[in-house]
Amino acid sequence: MPKRAVIVSLVALLVVATAVVVLVVTRAAGPAPAEAANRADAAPVIGTAVTTPPVSTSPPSPSATTTTPASSSVTAPTSAAGSADAPLAGRIKPGASHSGVATFYDTDGTGACGYDASPDPLNAAMNVADFEGSQACGAYVEVHAAGGASVTVRITNLCPAPCRVGQLDLNPKAFDRLGARVRGEIPVTWKLVSQPSAKQISLRYKEGSSQYWCGIQVLDHRNPVARLEVRAGSSWKRLQRTDYNYFLSENGAGCGGAVAVTDIYGERLVIDALPVKAGVSQPANRQFAQH
Repeated sequence: MPKRAVIVSLVALLVVATAVVVLVVTRAAGPAPAEAANRADAAPVIGTAVTTPPVSTSPPSPSATTTTPASSSVTAPTSAAGSADAPLAGRIKPGASHSGVATFYDTDGTGACGYDASPDPLNAAMNVADFEGSQACGAYVEVHAAGGASVTVRITNLCPAPCRVGQLDLNPKAFDRLGARVRGEIPVTWKLVSQPSAKQISLRYKEGSSQYWCGIQVLDHRNPVARLEVRAGSSWKRLQRTDYNYFLSENGAGCGGAVAVTDIYGERLVIDALPVKAGVSQPANRQFAQH
C-alpha cells in the first residue's frame, strides 16, 4: 500500500475513535437539559399536602346565656327608706311612707288577726302584700288624706283582692275622719307609728291547746311582734307564726312555760310561765317601749 494511503487511513481511524470517546463521556454526564426537564415534570412530589379549610357559611353559634326569672314579688311604693333601728321589720318599716287608697267596710275589729270584737272603731284591714302573712296584725298606722285630715288605726284584719298594694279598708267611723263616705275611696298615705297609750301585753292560748300542742297569741302590743320563743328545757325554741296570727308549738315543747316576745325593734320581753288556759287572755304585765 502506498505510504500516503496508510496515513489517511490512520487519520480516519483517529477521528472515529475521538467521536466514540466524546459520545461515551456525554452519556455518562447525564441527560440533556430538555430531557431532564421532561423527567422533572413526570416525577411524583413527595411530602405533606397543605390544604386550606373551607370557610363556614353558617352564622356563628350564639354564646350561651343564663336568664334569671323576673321577681314576682310586689314592692310597696315608699318615699323614704325604713329605719335601720327596726332590724326585724317586714314590709312595714318605721319611717317608710306608703301610698294607696282608703276604703271602708262594716267591721267590729274581728277578722284574720283573730282578735275579739272591740267597741273601738279605729281599726282597719290591710291589703294582702302589706299584711304579710299576719305580720301586720296589731300594728298601728297613721293615715293621712289631702287637706290635713288624719286618723290612727290598728290593723285587725286582711283585705283580700281586689284590695291593691297600699290600700287600707277602714271601719266606717275611721273613714269619716278622712272624708265623706259618698266618695267611696280616698287617696292616702300612711306610715307605722308606735302607739303612745297602750295596755299591758296579754297572751292567749288557742282553743284546743294542751301540754302536747299549743298555739300562742300576743295581744295589745304597742309595736308589731316579730318573734315568739318558748322555754323548752334548758333552751329557747322559736315558734313559727301562722297566717291566722298564732305561734304554734306542734309537739307541745314549751307549752305552759316561760315565753319571750320580740318586737320589730329587737326589744325582747321575757314573760313568766302562764298556765295553758285555752281561749283565755292572760295579762303578762309587760309592754314594749315607745319609738
